Amino acid sequence: MSVALITGSAGLVGSEAVDAFIARGHDVIGIDNDMRRRFFGDEASTAHRREELERRHGTRYRHLDVDVRDAGRVMAVLEEYGPAVTTGIHAAAQPSHDWAAREPFTDFAVNAVGTLNLLEACREHCPDTVFIFTSTNKVYGDLPNRLPLVEQETRWEIDPSHAFANGIDESMSIDQSTHSLFGASKVAADVMVQEYGRYFGMRTGVFRGGCLTGPHHCGTMLHGFLAYLMKCTVTGSPYRVFGYRGKQVRDNIHSADLVAAFQAFAEAPRPGEVYNLGGSRFSHCSMLEAIALCQEIAGRELSWTYEAQARVGDHVWYVSDTGKFQAHYPSWVQRYDVRALLRDIHDHNVERWQSAVAG
Repeated sequence: MSVALITGSAGLVGSEAVDAFIARGHDVIGIDNDMRRRFFGDEASTAHRREELERRHGTRYRHLDVDVRDAGRVMAVLEEYGPAVTTGIHAAAQPSHDWAAREPFTDFAVNAVGTLNLLEACREHCPDTVFIFTSTNKVYGDLPNRLPLVEQETRWEIDPSHAFANGIDESMSIDQSTHSLFGASKVAADVMVQEYGRYFGMRTGVFRGGCLTGPHHCGTMLHGFLAYLMKCTVTGSPYRVFGYRGKQVRDNIHSADLVAAFQAFAEAPRPGEVYNLGGSRFSHCSMLEAIALCQEIAGRELSWTYEAQARVGDHVWYVSDTGKFQAHYPSWVQRYDVRALLRDIHDHNVERWQSAVAG
């Protein structure tokens, strides 16, 4: 039996990957110490998702309360399983711009050093594993904000004559821009994963995600755009929009669509490859457009306020060009556009959110 090692296994992407890889016949070793609770508070804890995975999958899923910053424990896990680990999906991270500025050492240790610990442990004990890294479009810093953008009624949009009119591809530079400390720590990890593929010949792949979301996202104010927006709409909690008159555009990809891409790569890896993988033109929206959709689906108004100061390193407009990945893996297709995404988030969580408010 082949084993998939998945970090952040109780989180959004990790838990989706657990379900998908067990369905494909793998046993799964999950690494997750619920750091999200420390980052964002009790409401962001992934403990309930861990319990659900253990209950549903039984012995097919083994959960390890391991911190990826602990090189010794990470090495011990990979030593125990060795070549049985055929796929590694690294989804554990500190994911917030604002939180990173509070504790730069913690942010860098989790995102950069934790990634290095996993890479080195895999190189030592299972060098043939396919190592998939969940990176971010924030590796491009604020360079997307220098694109020729045009303000429209509900959104910013790129000049249709520009080369990136269909979305930003992997040719965009990661240099000479403001990334935020979070973006910088993810750059370090991103480049290290590439290097282990190119220098050591390991079967590594980097996926620079747009806004990753889905029904299992424990969204909070500092991280989890669509999930938190829908939660606030359903529960009547106040929401704050930061900068760009609420017209900033994001592409949004469902965690199931992302993990399907991971599976395609795992079956035919291209060592050291990098892909921009977000919602693309198929699934994107502005903040104002997302608010309108949430209100329509939830059947109630969102209580929101506006603050003119944008977050450091935030994008005015970002849409991924997924053409490179689609050319390499033509069988992969996206199933969820923004409306379907928000409906899925709402329908899976509305009763739990309403019960929490009532209780």
